[in-house]
Parts: sequence; structure tokens; C-alpha cells
Amino acid sequence: MTEQNSGAPGGSDPINQANEFARMAAQAQRIVADFIARQQKDGKIEPQGPFDVSQAFAEMTQKMMADPARVLQAQMGLWENYVNLWQHTATRMMGGDAGEPVVQPAADDRRFRAPEWQENHFFDFVKQSYLLTSNWFLSTVKDTEGLDEKSAQKLAFYTRQYVDALSPTNFALSNPTVLQETLDSGGANLLQGLRNLLDDLERGGGKLNIRMSDKDDFTVGENIAVTPGKVVFQNDLIQLIQYAPQTKTVHTRPLLVVAPWINKFYVLDLKPKNSLIRWAVEQGYTVFAISWVNPDEALAHKSFENYMLEGPLAALDAIEAATGEKEVAAVGYCLGGTLLSATLAYMAASDDKRITSATFLATLVDFAEPGELGLFIDEEQLASLEEMMREKGYLDGGEMAATFNLLRANDLIWSFVINNYLMGREPFPFDLLYWNADSTRMPAEMHSFYLRKMYQDNALSEPGGIELNGVPIDLGKIKLPTYVLAAHEDHIAPWLACFKATGLYSGKLRFVLGQSGHIAGVVNPPEGNKYGYWTGKLSKGESGEQWLGGAERHEGSWWTDWQRWQSRLAG
Repeated sequence: MTEQNSGAPGGSDPINQANEFARMAAQAQRIVADFIARQQKDGKIEPQGPFDVSQAFAEMTQKMMADPARVLQAQMGLWENYVNLWQHTATRMMGGDAGEPVVQPAADDRRFRAPEWQENHFFDFVKQSYLLTSNWFLSTVKDTEGLDEKSAQKLAFYTRQYVDALSPTNFALSNPTVLQETLDSGGANLLQGLRNLLDDLERGGGKLNIRMSDKDDFTVGENIAVTPGKVVFQNDLIQLIQYAPQTKTVHTRPLLVVAPWINKFYVLDLKPKNSLIRWAVEQGYTVFAISWVNPDEALAHKSFENYMLEGPLAALDAIEAATGEKEVAAVGYCLGGTLLSATLAYMAASDDKRITSATFLATLVDFAEPGELGLFIDEEQLASLEEMMREKGYLDGGEMAATFNLLRANDLIWSFVINNYLMGREPFPFDLLYWNADSTRMPAEMHSFYLRKMYQDNALSEPGGIELNGVPIDLGKIKLPTYVLAAHEDHIAPWLACFKATGLYSGKLRFVLGQSGHIAGVVNPPEGNKYGYWTGKLSKGESGEQWLGGAERHEGSWWTDWQRWQSRLAG
């Protein structure tokens, strides 16, 4: 039996509940009115949604109509599976041995883990019916012939969004856990859930801004991002943090961490037990980290070039001023790694050798196959985005967060719909989700350049494809020792795309593939012994799949492998 929820306003008293509904109705009316007022422009409401997929679905329908035999075969397969499911359910209801289920959730699908989904005949039937239908939708779209690759990927993505939204777990009357909670609390969970929904709508200015973590659960510098350090330099774009040493002796060369600026730097310093920054300090490194400013309209003109000049290059000067050391080891994560690679090529053009080794964590430099994020990049969407950024001077962090959440909708959207709105509960305090919600804005000039030159044109991978401060950027000129980490289940920087960096850099290179995804694959401390990693020799011209076929899997964290590699280069 689930934990009872008795904390909803009004409890189960009908008069109090009626008063609460009246209050929430007034709140809802105010939210809608405010939203419409904000959206009205020149007497009309601006259209919502960044893109239209109706044309792609129309094209798919035409392709399917041209091959009716294939459509009929798919429908017959679905009906055959339904007949098997009816027989399976009837046998169970009569007390017979029905054998294995007709269909089961994927091993990583956490939606149906409540025992009722297996033990209760009705809910088991609902679950399997949904899985059969959703699998049929997805396979039908996937098997449609004659579609171009981009259209096929877009259709598959939005079909998955559709079937995920229709999961029986997302509705009160078809989710056994929610039903039990409703009975136990006398409906208080649904009342509190409605209040949570209205609060999220109000906080989002009429747009649903799902609360993943309570902002009061964490305070930066108190119970998150607590590794001791101080700001030693700042300019318009960065604060440079120097962390206090925790060993009697330190390596000669300081370590510069270039974090991404889509979210805050402290993803690498969440808590002492999972802080890569703290762990590096404990290994004897003098660690510096770039904390990027959260820009407003005053910084709309800041470009990708500015981020290089006022970011890593300014940090190198500040590190020398703070320590007297000219030579530095650098670590770049995600977008920070993309900037670091461009910076290294820029420095190589003038024979600037202050960075002596580079580590790239979940970093794309070849954007030819960027995964599902590429679905959000085409001329129509970019033009719409740039118009939005011209008006504000930046892209709001919530827009970026919504895009990333769509890539993992069951985990980052629907699980919170169930917890917050159907169960009427508060989000569980989780450091990573607090960080995930702490999004930042993107300056218009920089973000437009990044999306067009990287994602749309893949220009960074081409020698001279982009220029920064008048210097053609050629990644092939990067000849220093390089450590490239990718994550096997990464949905933001797919590992096969990250692997392509091995054919672009010219120096001695080590490629490591970690388990898990974009965050957990990187933030994987040795003490947890949670995920393993693969290593192997690199051969010229081989693909990522070929490399993995000959790679060796290791238990434990990649951090220790990196430490063995980096310590030999740290002085």
C-alpha cells in the first residue's frame, strides 16, 4: 500500500474542498488571462511550438498508401498479437497457466514496476495492450519506405512522444498506484496535484514549468557545490574559481575545467561523494574552474569568439597570475569541450603551447550525426529561434531545458506528472535534478553561431570551416596528448559522434567509452563502483563499432583510468 497523502488543502471535508476548488478556479482564470495578455501582439496570439511535423506525417501517409499490402500485413500482425493477449488474459482469469506474457516492457522501462502491473489481471491486460499498440505505432513508422532520413527520424521522434504521452501510467484511472493513493487519501492527492499544476503554470507564466526539485532543498555553497575555493578572476563572461589544495604536495601544472554554459558549472561539483572537482583536488591537482555568467540582454552581442577570448584564454592568463605557472592541463565538458577544441586549434595557429594536455568529456566536434538534437535544427526552426532571440537578446534557459527533457520524456516529464499532479507529492530532493532545473540563458549572437556553424553546417570539423578572431580553425593542428571520453547511452552527445574526434586530432590520443549517459556516465565516482568503461587501441580509419568490437571492458570508474593518464602529464 502506498504512503497516504493527507496534506492536501481542505483534506476530505467537502466544504473545505469546495472552497479550495473555488480558489484554484480563480487562480486558473488569472493564469490564463495573464498568459493571453503576454502572448497578444498586434491583436493576435503568437503561434506556439517551434516546428510543424504535419508535412512529414502527410508524406508518410502517402508512402503507406502506395504500399497497401505492407499496411495490411502490419495490421494483421497487430490483430494476431491482440488475439494472443486475449487468450493469455482469459487463461489467467480462469486460473490456468498462461505462460509468458505476450509482450513485456523493455528492461530499462521503469513505468510498470509496481507489482499490480503483473499481478492484477486487468492492469496486466491494460499494460500489454498499450505496449502492443505503442510498439506497432513505432515499428510502422520505422518500416515506412521511401522517406528521407531526416523525415524518418523526425517522425520516429514525435511518434514516440505521442505513445509515451498515452501510457496508462499517466492517467489516474489506469494507474493502480494512483488509484490506491486516491482511495487512501479520499482524493486529497488529486486536489493537491491540481494545486501543484496551477502553481507550475503560474511559475511558468502560463506555460507548464514542471518542478523537478524544490529550490529550497539546495543552496549553492552550502549543501551543493561545496568544494572549498574562491574567485580569483572575473570579467563580463566568467568567474574563475581556484579550489583550495587538499594535499601536502601538488602537481606542477594546474588543471583548468571548462564547463558547459547551457547549465551551471557545478555539475562536476554536486556533492563531496560525487564531485569530480573535489576528487581531482584530492589527487593533488591545483584545480581552476570556469563559472559562466548567466547573460541577459546586455550581453546579446557576445559571440562564440568572445567566449573563447574571455573564457579559456582569459583564464590561462589569470592562472599564470595566480600560480606563476604558464603550462596548464585542460578539461572540457560538453559544449565547454567544443569551445576548448576550437581554442586549442586557435592557439596552435600561433604556436601557443600553454595547454599541454586536453581531456574532452562527452564532447561533439563533428556534428554530422548529432542524434535527436539534430531534429531541432533546420532553417525554419533556426529562423524562428533567431527571431525570438533578437527580441529578447538571448534564448531563455527554459527553452533549452524543455528541448533536453523531450529527449527523455518518460524520465524527465511524465514521471513528474505522475508524482506531482496525480500523486500530489513534492519532488524528491535530488542534487542532479536541482542542477538540471538551474538552467541558463544563451546570448543571441553566440547561440546563433553555435547552432548554425556546428549543428547545421558541421563547419568545425572542416579545416578552416570557421574563423575565430581572424584565425581559421583547423582541429588537425591539435597535436598535444588528448583523452576523449564518451558515454555509451548519451542522448545529447552520442558516443559514435564523439568517437569521430579520434580522426580529427593529430596528437597521441586515448579514447574511453563509459557506461550510462551524458551526466551519469561522466559523474561516476570510484567509490560508487556503479558503471564500468571500455578501453582499446585505436586504428586509423576504423569506426566506433569496430573499435568497440575489439575493446576491453573494465569494472569501476573511468576516473581512475584518467588519473593514471593525466598524472604522467601533470608534472
